[in-house]
Amino acid sequence: MWDDAFPSFLIGLREGLEAGLIVSVLVATLVRADAKSRLPQVWTGVLAAIALSMSFGAVLTFTAASLSTAVQEAFGGALSIVAVAFVTAMVFWMRRSARSLAGEIKEKVTEALTMGAGVLVLTSFLAVGREGLETALFLWTTARAADESAGPLTGAGTGLVLAAVLCWGLYRRVLSINLTRFFTATGAVLIVIAAGVLGYGLRDLQEGGILPGGTAYAVDLSGSVDAGSWYSTLLQGVLNLTPTMTWLQVAGYAGYLAVVMMLFVRGVRGVAPVPSATPPLPVQGTPPLPTPAPTRHRPAWLIPVAVVTVPVVLAGLVVAMARPKPAGGETVAVSAKDCGRGFTAPEPGRQTFQMRNTGDQTSEVYLIDPATNAVYGEIEGLAPGTTRDLVATVAGGTYAWRCVPADGKAVTSKAVRVGGTAGAGAVVPVSEQDLAGPLRAYKAYVNRGLATLVTETRKLGDDIRAGHLDTARGDWLTAHRTYASLGAAYGTFEDFDQKINGGPDGLPGGVHDKDFTGFQRIEYGLWHGQPAGELTGPVHRLAEDAAGLHKAFPHQDFDASDLPLRAHEILENTLQFELTGDTDQGSGTGLATADANLAGTRELLTVLRPLLTTRAPRLLPTVDADIARLQALLDAELRDGRWTPVGRLGPTEKARIDGATGQLLEDLSPVPDLLEIRKSA
Repeated sequence: MWDDAFPSFLIGLREGLEAGLIVSVLVATLVRADAKSRLPQVWTGVLAAIALSMSFGAVLTFTAASLSTAVQEAFGGALSIVAVAFVTAMVFWMRRSARSLAGEIKEKVTEALTMGAGVLVLTSFLAVGREGLETALFLWTTARAADESAGPLTGAGTGLVLAAVLCWGLYRRVLSINLTRFFTATGAVLIVIAAGVLGYGLRDLQEGGILPGGTAYAVDLSGSVDAGSWYSTLLQGVLNLTPTMTWLQVAGYAGYLAVVMMLFVRGVRGVAPVPSATPPLPVQGTPPLPTPAPTRHRPAWLIPVAVVTVPVVLAGLVVAMARPKPAGGETVAVSAKDCGRGFTAPEPGRQTFQMRNTGDQTSEVYLIDPATNAVYGEIEGLAPGTTRDLVATVAGGTYAWRCVPADGKAVTSKAVRVGGTAGAGAVVPVSEQDLAGPLRAYKAYVNRGLATLVTETRKLGDDIRAGHLDTARGDWLTAHRTYASLGAAYGTFEDFDQKINGGPDGLPGGVHDKDFTGFQRIEYGLWHGQPAGELTGPVHRLAEDAAGLHKAFPHQDFDASDLPLRAHEILENTLQFELTGDTDQGSGTGLATADANLAGTRELLTVLRPLLTTRAPRLLPTVDADIARLQALLDAELRDGRWTPVGRLGPTEKARIDGATGQLLEDLSPVPDLLEIRKSA
């Protein structure tokens, strides 16, 4: 988490120290000028600035969440550019003003005291509020870049706490810090970080369709850089340098860094050294500051409560207006008779629809474009009499509801038109006919593999019957890898899978049970010194089962809707069994099996590629990069024809393989939904 926390830590420390120094000078000036009665006015302004900053952060967070994906990208990109501008201005201002900060603030306090309480509140509010708003904006952009908030919030909180401790030490005169050097050093680091935020913002604007060149990559190291490694995570978290960057990102990053850093360094060289280590705080004996004219008394709590409450209430109103509301403020009926009743044209943006099943059958319901049958959102298994929320992003276009009872015909509601620019994400449904071609191609691939398997298991049997156990070990691995590449996940081959590749778990006799058969039984015998005579029966049975599967497979029920599931399930099995060593019976070839499973997944994606390309064009390049990364990690563990056993992997290598497999699984997870067969009217 530290890689995501560091940029926010640095901005929290700098902005917190800047605001804290101002507050310290304000407080010290009042205390040593015998005007302690005016301190509540300073703290009132500080509280108001904090409330405004937190409210600003809440508005950014919740209003962005109500936007469509494309608009969120554009909104985030634009605010990233604004944040870079603020941070750049702050860096140069502090470099220039650190030496004379205390004197300037003292002058403002003196002026404020002569003009009344309200002006002193305003002085502290403006002094702290600017830093607070900058911090909120920068923290929001870094959290969005990191795609999580825990790290940035932790970093910012740590930086603010440390800044408060430093300011208290400066106030008490127990610390000695050369502020000019401090702000110069942190300024240089912040310029580098801001360059990364600028690059991230430009990428968001490209993805939001505001800027061109979103597919013109200057750098694409996704196939050779381990995105889960510590160095890659550090570079992405701190500097926003990613394995893939467009030409615009690179130009913006390099151009900003070169120009701004050159100006900053040139300005530093032109600043004369400051002999004093700390800003001069007022000393004892300062003449009393002018006393303002008497003012009308009011409750002491009134102003603090008002200045804190007002920004919070205003932010709440903004968020409430931006939050999605159910279409028409009513529930939408789901049934064959009442499908879509209560549905009116919704407002553009992210909407929550309350779907109530008014029929007597469990139903599925889809929000669709009736012209193309594209699906914007869905609920499965909505029981009679129940209500569930369906959340979907609405943009310009035509919308209708499709209600599909469990034992009835699909019904489509009357369509409504939503004005505005099109852009809501939708999934074009597939039919059984769409999947028929990929299914035929995949079944042909499996059938060829089973024919090869029959030949290889017979050769394995010949080796064992001839007593050539060393040769048998090599031929066992060849045959087992062939079987593993055929996608035998979640009952693909019905009962044959347990016979051919079942393990001893759950059997009364364990590895010695008579029903322990197939590849794992022979693996146990070959790598535990059993003589050929004890393996002759199991290998003969394996060859018969392989031949039986080859004969039965063309007639087995392989539902077309199951095909997209295999793209995810094969590697789920790999992560659960092969990469934990759970299925290893002594050969130490779990990584070889994982490699074969990866080959099977690649074949599935090959036959599904035409359907995925039209529905999720950005998915396949990401998945291809994931596969290449995992393949490279597995290849690195094959040395001199021998695979490293899973149990002998180093902690780093094991973590990388597990992480790469997990990332690939995550990126493959949308495939079943994208290619789900849905009923049409």
